[in-house]
Amino acid sequence: METLKLNPKTQYLLSAALDVLHYENAEWLDTIAFWKDEIRFFENLLKKKEASGKNQTDYNKMLQNLDAIYKDLFQDLEDDVKQHEKLLSDIEQGHNGMSDAYYREQHLHLLSKIETFTTNFRIFKKIIFNYVKSL
Repeated sequence: METLKLNPKTQYLLSAALDVLHYENAEWLDTIAFWKDEIRFFENLLKKKEASGKNQTDYNKMLQNLDAIYKDLFQDLEDDVKQHEKLLSDIEQGHNGMSDAYYREQHLHLLSKIETFTTNFRIFKKIIFNYVKSL
């Protein structure tokens, strides 16, 4: 049976004022921008390394994965956070049909998505580091 690990600040943040959640959105966007810089660094690092004939397939796969991460995942995640921030703006402006509870539910979903991506990205970085060390 898998044990569910909860981030202790999650419950605190979800019950916090909306401006605190806005601050967390800004942190997410900063983190995504940093990840984009890391991807460019990894891509440059891999391009500088000479891949041996037997590792050429692995090398090509890593470069393709870098492109996919940069173009798709980061952009999608960034778009989701920006859309979430727009929803917050609509709530604060009092637009009809906008619910504070719905926003908090979406915030929790986005938080989970970012935490999952963070874990997967760390694993991917380890793969790159190990690959570069082996060259």
